[in-house]
Amino acid sequence: YALSEYYLLTRDPAALERAQEIFWLLEQYSLDQERGGYFEAFSRDWQPLSDLRLSEKDANEAKTMNTHLHVLEAYTALFRATRQAEVGVALNGLIRLFLEKFVDPDTSHLRLFFDEHWALKSDHISFGHDIEAAWLLCDAADALGDASLSKRTGELALRIAAATLREGIDPADGGLWNEAAPPAVIDRNKDWWPQAEAVVGFLYAWKLSGNDVFAAAAIRSWQFIETYLVDRAQGEWFWALRADGQPDRGNDKAGPWKCPYHNGRACMMVGQLLAP
Repeated sequence: YALSEYYLLTRDPAALERAQEIFWLLEQYSLDQERGGYFEAFSRDWQPLSDLRLSEKDANEAKTMNTHLHVLEAYTALFRATRQAEVGVALNGLIRLFLEKFVDPDTSHLRLFFDEHWALKSDHISFGHDIEAAWLLCDAADALGDASLSKRTGELALRIAAATLREGIDPADGGLWNEAAPPAVIDRNKDWWPQAEAVVGFLYAWKLSGNDVFAAAAIRSWQFIETYLVDRAQGEWFWALRADGQPDRGNDKAGPWKCPYHNGRACMMVGQLLAP
């Protein structure tokens, strides 16, 4: 993803060459040729691992929504950079996996963890991933130039945005909770990245539908960020607004899990979406 975006900005051929090398490594080693999807993790020399988790928060399962979402955004950028047929085929397959496997048609939430046979292993809901996927799927379909697929992802994005707004937003302050295990919200912290993705996802839904409810939701998400997350004394954003109403000052401003990726991209996307 980073290499493809860097190439689109600089036209540095070395960046594009490296991005294409990584694409083919994923297709060779990580793609499940029999059942579809991408396996979660391997050793440095592409051997199987007993512990596949990206972090302690994750389930130890072979196929995860989060990894597929990041592969989707990477392949979207690479396809924009190359228009290479093989990348387009892989991107199309990823979009259809979300439509057919990851999105629950009854709830419009994303299913998070599966085994290698696509047996569902969790009923938890990640509201930030829901609203992030809503717009990334639209962006991917638009990159392919497939009108039929864009229609399907657009309709899905509106359903996801509506479910996120209905179930994930704290009415007290407009922030997006982290996680639910239906029917209860189990993590009432409001991390920085779901708020950033909420601004973009709700704006996308407004652009798709013209429904001002989504515009108002995007504005309220931004107001939450301005009120609770922006550190006006030291700069950047706090990690979260904790469930007790205090900013999280214990976690990193920048580190292995936090950088200007979600919030920086959100600001750039808002500029694009609101441009005349």
